[in-house]
Amino acid sequence: MATRADEAGEVRPSWKLIGPGIVVAATGVGAADLVATLIAGSKFGYALLWAVVLGCLLKIILVEGAGRWTLATGTSIYDGWAKLGVWTSIYFVPYIIVWGFVYGAAAMAGTGLPLNALFPVLPTPVWGIISGIAGALLVWFGRYATFEKVCAVLVGIMFVCVVGAAIITVPNLPQLLAGLVPTIPDGGAVNVLSLAGGVGGTITLAAYGYWLREKGWSTPRFMKVMRIDNTMAYVITGIFVVATLIMGAEVLYSAQVAVSSGDKGLLDLTNVLQERYGFIASKVFLVGFWAVAMSSLIGVWNGVSLMFADFVRRARSEPVDSPNARTGGKYYRAYILWLTFPPMILVALGRPDWLILAYTVLGAFFMPFLGLTLIFLLNSKAMGQWRNRWWANVGLVLVAVLFFYLGFNELTKAFT
Repeated sequence: MATRADEAGEVRPSWKLIGPGIVVAATGVGAADLVATLIAGSKFGYALLWAVVLGCLLKIILVEGAGRWTLATGTSIYDGWAKLGVWTSIYFVPYIIVWGFVYGAAAMAGTGLPLNALFPVLPTPVWGIISGIAGALLVWFGRYATFEKVCAVLVGIMFVCVVGAAIITVPNLPQLLAGLVPTIPDGGAVNVLSLAGGVGGTITLAAYGYWLREKGWSTPRFMKVMRIDNTMAYVITGIFVVATLIMGAEVLYSAQVAVSSGDKGLLDLTNVLQERYGFIASKVFLVGFWAVAMSSLIGVWNGVSLMFADFVRRARSEPVDSPNARTGGKYYRAYILWLTFPPMILVALGRPDWLILAYTVLGAFFMPFLGLTLIFLLNSKAMGQWRNRWWANVGLVLVAVLFFYLGFNELTKAFT
């Protein structure tokens, strides 16, 4: 990866630049996001395309804020949260523990589904466990540079397979462009909010600052290149999500075909693709499905492990550059083990209702938590010349309100 410095010392992007944004794109586009978009396309055609664009813009604001905090202050997002009071730890610690346990199982199951469909010699849980162990080994022994290159390869596979599948459906361009005009069809309000809020990841948004540090982008000199990197991440994310919306609109909406919720919805789409476009088209899409699931798995195994390691580092009063909290450090590896092996029980036996309830309650608050804390952090004196402008504050307030509403909606569904 190449960068150049101008006369003032600011690092400028070159055409060869690939940064942590490729990791954000690989991690943030999960199978569940694609299914939500697929269902929206199957119900409303292209009418909610504008919500996908809105969702990408919202995530650009959030991730840029997390990255700007890291570069401007030289500290991590968790250091910032800790300055806001002990309440941040009271929320974050149970969340990252419960989230990791449940997500580990979901990620392994998600990778197992397409592998079982491609190679039915092994059942889905076994393929999932193999994927989890493979991902753990990659991020356990591999350096950040290796991890980033693997993510780039997976994004390439996703692009060829998912976007290729959308192209063969021959999108209706006039309707596609009409979908950029904000409208809310009857019964589509919840889908609008889900699309706008669900595009591009949750906890991994906060991991962006850690990937910047692992990359070596750790000072304000990298501010411009970080912003371009972050924007490109969500351009890539938007392309994948729009491709899925196209498939929902062209393949499912026209025929009024319903798909399952969760990762199995992509298997349903695979079956429809095989019926309409043949065996090869369905298998190519399954490969893309696997790349989507596997890239999210290794992204979380690396990024959220760095977040957990930073929490332990601070709790033990170690310096911000402690090797224990970096890629390959002992705190980092401890969370990889937590993500990989205890969740295998859930992969094999299913997830108990009480655990799903805890996961839902804690997860519903993370995006409002991130938005609200960034408002305080990015307006603090520690930011110096990089403090928020008024328009950034307006954007973060809107983001916080939107995600608070979505979180409240999730809790309402969980308890009814």
